[in-house]
Amino acid sequence: MNALDPETGPVPPRFSIIITFYNQRNFIKDALDSALAQQNAKFEVIVVDDASTDGSQEILEQYSDEIRLVYLETNQGACAARDRGASLATGEYLVFLDGDDAFLPWALDVYERIVQAKSPKIILGTMLWFKGALPAVHLEDAPQEITVVDYSDYLRRDRPFGNSASALVVAREAFEGVNGWLTSVFPMEDQDLALRLGASGRTIQILAPSTILHRAHADNTINNVTACITGVDNLLRQERLGHYPGGARRSLERRALIGGVVFHWMQRAAKGGMYVGAIKLLARGWPSISAALARRLAVTLNGRQPHETLQL
Repeated sequence: MNALDPETGPVPPRFSIIITFYNQRNFIKDALDSALAQQNAKFEVIVVDDASTDGSQEILEQYSDEIRLVYLETNQGACAARDRGASLATGEYLVFLDGDDAFLPWALDVYERIVQAKSPKIILGTMLWFKGALPAVHLEDAPQEITVVDYSDYLRRDRPFGNSASALVVAREAFEGVNGWLTSVFPMEDQDLALRLGASGRTIQILAPSTILHRAHADNTINNVTACITGVDNLLRQERLGHYPGGARRSLERRALIGGVVFHWMQRAAKGGMYVGAIKLLARGWPSISAALARRLAVTLNGRQPHETLQL
């Protein structure tokens, strides 16, 4: 619920949590409970069911008074579902959460502190991977400080980042400025959105604490190496077509970020015995890999952007 200003009426929340899922009956309760358990920040919760057929609705009905719920009539895919949720959001920042993931109890407190201190366009969260049941984490385990890196924009990022929709917090204005998630891009849609937001402005990367519990299971998209290689090819094509911001002046930065992704999936393909796929990816992506190596050398010689500490 939005707060009420006696003079101007409803006050928009700071955060709009957008939870999207398809056939994740076994996981969605964890995601919803983790969102509703956030303590101090002002937020709304929008849930988009992408036409599930596994009885998930029975679980969602238990939360009808606490969330804004949207049922899509046909399965449209993760990007369309996220865009649908974003179109209903009223918050200053959009916080995406996939239905098989969950927030750590202090996630929104961490994001709120960063917003107060930095007013960023993008916050890059840190994920804690797990399998099976949610690990036991309690508010009394909450961190007392946050370690962050402050970049002028995403393209300046010089540290590893585990791209995932669940790790992205985006100012609604910036998100709308790049037309949100593209339904034509999947997988690697999280990489694509981050690159399209690349020159949007101040980007804060959280080094600690983790804010997201990221569930590893058989249906994770990253287990489909063939599909992910296709997604990487799409990133390379979008770069060649000039669809990412910054022009020629910032091409090295863009290609360095893409090159790290290319190299990772080239290795994954080779380890999985997909040698032809790995070689083809190398042939298409070697300029980006070269840019990534050049960027790494520059970081080694000159050092990374320094981190700083914010007190919670």
